[in-house]
Amino acid sequence: MKLLAIDTSNHPMSVAVVEDDQLLATETLNMVRNHSIYLMPVINKLFKLVKWQPEDVDRIVVAQGPGSYTGIRIAVSTAKVLADTMNKELVGVSSLEVLARNIVPTTKEVIVPFFDARRGNVFAGAYQWQDGKLVNRIADQHLAMKDLLAQLAKLDQPILLVGHLTDRIEKAMGEMPANVQLAPRPFAIPSTYQLALAGKDAQPVTDIDSMVPHYLRITEAEANWQKLHPGETRQNYVREV
Repeated sequence: MKLLAIDTSNHPMSVAVVEDDQLLATETLNMVRNHSIYLMPVINKLFKLVKWQPEDVDRIVVAQGPGSYTGIRIAVSTAKVLADTMNKELVGVSSLEVLARNIVPTTKEVIVPFFDARRGNVFAGAYQWQDGKLVNRIADQHLAMKDLLAQLAKLDQPILLVGHLTDRIEKAMGEMPANVQLAPRPFAIPSTYQLALAGKDAQPVTDIDSMVPHYLRITEAEANWQKLHPGETRQNYVREV
């Protein structure tokens, strides 16, 4: 199976082309924010390197969020358009699961990937390797970093945090619980090779148009609308991807 994997859900932008379990080529940019400018040229570059034509792809795997609103939309929109126009299978994978997969399957600890969600908050979930499969122990969520650490402190087992501990998170989180340790910084860069492996055996969506990003929180536009319209039901003033 030939796979195209795309992740622009956070600051790093990464693309990989994978055949079965073999990584053929990948590129990660961690110094730019305007992913919409670079994504398609990088995909085109990798296709040329491995001598693929667009029709050679069997499945497109995309990091579906959580993360940056704009970043998630870019990846999901691109993946949907490519899958629809080329009539290819489409799979969405949690961006947090992708980060958790940086930790080897022999690890016994509970793996807690996280992304900075601003204002002392994070997107986080809990995963654990069991019989070679990564199992979601705690659903991906949006919460204060200090609240996440309070939850983890109650677990009677070692925890491995995986993510970039920014200055603003560190200032807001308080002390690290004794059962929690932070993985080295290189583990905080998502791997689209791991994204492809996660999506290889997953069930593709049955309706491409129905796939939407996993934001885990409302957008600022929605929050502002709700302040101006208390008690009213949600309106479709922001078009879903």
